[in-house]
Amino acid sequence: MLRYRLGVDDLADMRFACSPLLETATSLWALRRADKYALHLPWVRRTRAALADAPGLDTALLGELTVRGSGWIPDFLTPRPDSPLPDVRDELRRVRRTAPAKALADVRTAYAGRALPPRLAELAADPRGLRDATARVLEAYWELAMAPHWPRMRAVLEADMVWRARLLAREGAAAVLTSLDRTAKWRGGELTLFVHRDLELGAAVEGRGLWLVPTLFAQHAISPVGPDEPPTIAYPARGVGTLWESRPPRPPGALASLVGAPKAALLLALDGPASTTELARRLSVTPSAVSHHLAVLYRTGLVSRARAGRVVLYARTGVGDAVAHPEN
Repeated sequence: MLRYRLGVDDLADMRFACSPLLETATSLWALRRADKYALHLPWVRRTRAALADAPGLDTALLGELTVRGSGWIPDFLTPRPDSPLPDVRDELRRVRRTAPAKALADVRTAYAGRALPPRLAELAADPRGLRDATARVLEAYWELAMAPHWPRMRAVLEADMVWRARLLAREGAAAVLTSLDRTAKWRGGELTLFVHRDLELGAAVEGRGLWLVPTLFAQHAISPVGPDEPPTIAYPARGVGTLWESRPPRPPGALASLVGAPKAALLLALDGPASTTELARRLSVTPSAVSHHLAVLYRTGLVSRARAGRVVLYARTGVGDAVAHPEN
């Protein structure tokens, strides 16, 4: 059970961020247990094929970065983001600046007293070498498995952050915190949620900031293992089911007759906030065509738009929901 105690100032300082390095590390869960990650099977197939064609990659070390059974990952490999949209190069630099003793301690903590597997046990004799080797293999794996897909991954993550920011403005911090996971509860200034049966962690935020990080590969809320790590909760992002879609939805006849087939397809695709580029990918059309139709939908009040960093995200309004799904 995870327990974070938050004061009024802590709630006011609550922030959202996404982390390419967290996605890189947690994606290893899907490679190991593809049967539990059906939504990611297109990515799993492509990534396994790419790994088979990368003989120089230290796959033994890569496989040992997540602990069998618990799935825990050494905390230094997934540092808490220091900005809402960090660059993976900056995150990797932070990993490489980790004190070697901390890197080794985090590995041992993740393995919770169990004997280290062969490759990590070999590297444990030289903590600096262990830190540098894990940074190298994560960077190589990022380039191979994540970088080609990062724009679409980031679009889903940014859309989730925009949705929760709106929830915060509309319903308040308690609604946001309890939306992170089905086990999340907020009572008397304390957030509690189940992270793992072997993890009991309670801490006061006390001005350190609580960062909420959407992730594509976590099936429930997760957190750092070490009690001294900055307060962070990574939670399942909304809209993961759209991540690997390749076919545009077919608009129903009545809606297409009302607004035209292209605009109807856009309205139906906007089940969650999305960027112009992401919508163009889903619908297999050009971004300029999407922009044109979105402009019309925006002027007629069927969609809204909001900026997230460098990206503008669109979402259906209440009127747009009613037009897209009149039966609801």
